[in-house]
Amino acid sequence: MTGPAGRAAAVDMLTLTDYAGRARTMLPASVWDFIEGGAGEERTLAANRAAFDRVRLFPRALSGTDRPSLTATVLGRTWRTPLAVAPMAYHRLVHPAGEVATARAAGAAGVPLVVSTFASRTFEDIEAAAGGPLWLQVYCFRDRSLTRDLVARAESAGFEALVLTVDAPILGSRHRDLRNRFRLPKDIEPVNLPDGEYSSPGDHARAEFATALDWSVVEWLRGVSSLPVLVKGVLTASDARLALSSGAAGIVVSNHGGRQLDGAPATLEVLPEVAAAVAGACPVLLDSGVRRGADVLAALASGADGVLVGRPVLHGLAVAREVGAQHVLDILASELADAMVLTGTSSADDVAPALLGPRPRPRRRARPPRPRSPPTTCGRQTCTAVCGTRCSTR
Repeated sequence: MTGPAGRAAAVDMLTLTDYAGRARTMLPASVWDFIEGGAGEERTLAANRAAFDRVRLFPRALSGTDRPSLTATVLGRTWRTPLAVAPMAYHRLVHPAGEVATARAAGAAGVPLVVSTFASRTFEDIEAAAGGPLWLQVYCFRDRSLTRDLVARAESAGFEALVLTVDAPILGSRHRDLRNRFRLPKDIEPVNLPDGEYSSPGDHARAEFATALDWSVVEWLRGVSSLPVLVKGVLTASDARLALSSGAAGIVVSNHGGRQLDGAPATLEVLPEVAAAVAGACPVLLDSGVRRGADVLAALASGADGVLVGRPVLHGLAVAREVGAQHVLDILASELADAMVLTGTSSADDVAPALLGPRPRPRRRARPPRPRSPPTTCGRQTCTAVCGTRCSTR
C-alpha cells in the first residue's frame, strides 16, 4: 500500500498511539501479543513508558529559535534525525513486504535500520530496497560458525555496523506468548539462517543461544569482521566501562523493550549514569519506550546521541506498509522539532540537561503509625514501653 490508498490510511493517524490502536484491530491477537508483550508481569515494560511520562521539559520564552537542526552524526554518518529503527524479528508477521518495506521507510526518513538476526527477508533484498545505513543486530549462537557466516553475509551486502545483543542469553519468560502457545506461521522464518526449527522463538533460543558469553565476544566479533561493534543491552555504568574496554564502538542503553528481565530499570532512568561513564568516548543510544518527539528530546537531554524506535514502526508497517512506517518516523521528527522550538533548542547537538525539570516520583503510601505499648508501671515510675531489668532496678 504505497500509493494514494496508503497515504489515505496514514492521514488519519496523528500520533503513534493512533497507529498502535489501528494496528491492534488489524493483526491477529497472538501476533499483537508477540509484538507488544513483555517479560513476566510486564513491570519493566510499563516502567519504560512511566519514566518518560514523569519527565518535565522547561520551555524558553522569546528564544529566537525558528527551524532547529535535527541532524545527528553517529559513527561518521549523518542522520536526518536522531532516530533509528530498532532491531525486531519477523516484520512479515505484520505485512508480507516485511523488512523490505521497513528499509524503504527508514531510507525515506533518512535514518538507519537495524536488521534482526531473525529477519524474514534476505539481507540482499533489504539492501536493495534501503536508501540509508543498515546495521546488523547479532545474537551469538553456540555454533560460532553460524554467527560468523551471518556477519560475513551482512558485510558483503553492504551493512555498516554490528549491534551485539548482550542481554539475551535466553529469551525472557513472556507470559502472553506462553498463554497463547505462540508459534510462527509456517511461511515465516529467519531466511538468513540455515534451515532449522524456529517455530517457537523461546525454545530455539534455549537450544541454540550461547548462554555463557563474556566480554571477549566483542573482541571475537571485531576479529571476524571489519565492521564497528555496538553493544546493546547495557544498563549500568560498570557494564558501560567494560564495553568500552572490550573495544565496543558504541553502546545502546536497552532493556530489550521490557522483554527480558522483568523488574529491570527503565532505560531513561539509567541513561545519565551510563552516559557519564562513557564521557563521550563513543556514541550512546537509547531504546525502549520512545513514543513521542518529546521523549526523544528527553533522551538527548539525558545523555543520548540518538534513540532507536521499535514497536511503533511495526504498527505503521501493519497499517500502511512503508508509507505508515515512514509516517511514524516523520511524526516523531515533527514532534521533536516542535519541542525543540518551544524549549529554545536550535540543534540536536545543543540539547542540555538543563532542559529537564525535576522528575516527580510516584507517591508512596504513608505507613500507618506503629501501635504504642500500653503504659506499664514498675516500682518507681510509669513507662511507655515494656520495662526491662535496667528500668525496674532504678
